[in-house]
Amino acid sequence: MSERTKKEILSWMKSAAIALLLAILIRQFLYTPVTVSGQSMEPTFENDNRVVITKIHSIDRFDMIVFHSPISDENFIKRVIGLPGDIVVMKDDHLYVNGIEYEEEYVQENKDKIYEGHRLTENFEVRVPAGHYFVLGDNRQYSMDSRMLGPIEKQAIIGKVSFRIYPLSSIGIPR
Repeated sequence: MSERTKKEILSWMKSAAIALLLAILIRQFLYTPVTVSGQSMEPTFENDNRVVITKIHSIDRFDMIVFHSPISDENFIKRVIGLPGDIVVMKDDHLYVNGIEYEEEYVQENKDKIYEGHRLTENFEVRVPAGHYFVLGDNRQYSMDSRMLGPIEKQAIIGKVSFRIYPLSSIGIPR
């Protein structure tokens, strides 16, 4: 093999190694693809939807996050309702955070499916402790969330949903 061929092969190997290292670093510290499992976030996300989460983030109310479950080895995806220090109240399917009522457009489709006189979400009141977040699934009747798990520790959060990549018909920034 000629010297020129050896240099060319070495150059390609260096480029491939750098690309691989960059891909590993990006996935480990910046962005990670996640597959949604279950029905707890319907209609926002359905089973087997694929999203990309960002690991460098600030968390705001109504962001969707992925976190380590405190009761299993699974990761859950839920919507942040309460931030540290908030008082979250659900009364007659109306959400109040720190005394301010919020519209939850993302649960309206599920509300439309329940029988008249029934509630989508049971009444509750909770104060979110420091360093924790109160999360709910959009499909409240079928969601294992902070109502059962308690507030989620900040350290358990893997990342914030930033983009849906599958199905292709729904690609984009989820709401």
